[in-house]
Amino acid sequence: MSKKNKKGRLGVVYSTDPEFEYSYQEETESTELPPNQQKLRVAIDRKQRKGKEVTLVTGFAGPDSSLQELGKFLKTKCGVGGSAKDGEIILQGDQRDKVVALLLEKGYTNTKKSGG
Repeated sequence: MSKKNKKGRLGVVYSTDPEFEYSYQEETESTELPPNQQKLRVAIDRKQRKGKEVTLVTGFAGPDSSLQELGKFLKTKCGVGGSAKDGEIILQGDQRDKVVALLLEKGYTNTKKSGG
């Protein structure tokens, strides 16, 4: 942890108001919806990747640990690399059909292809 954040004052340096009380609310961990209620979209993306294709899974609602777990499952089943962060799973290459089939098999019934 850096020196700035040791006191728990994120971004507050100084206040001239004598009545100022510092309060900070941490983000709460998002609750995970059951797989059959999650609306996942699987698309191919080439933007900002020098023309390389990636499969992008968006719409995941839940804690980051569950996202990481689902990303690892998809990467191992497809045999490709990728990452899972910020509510998205990125897989290398055009894996759209395989990913949709795997997600439907795993219980994500609202999964659809999006894009061209």
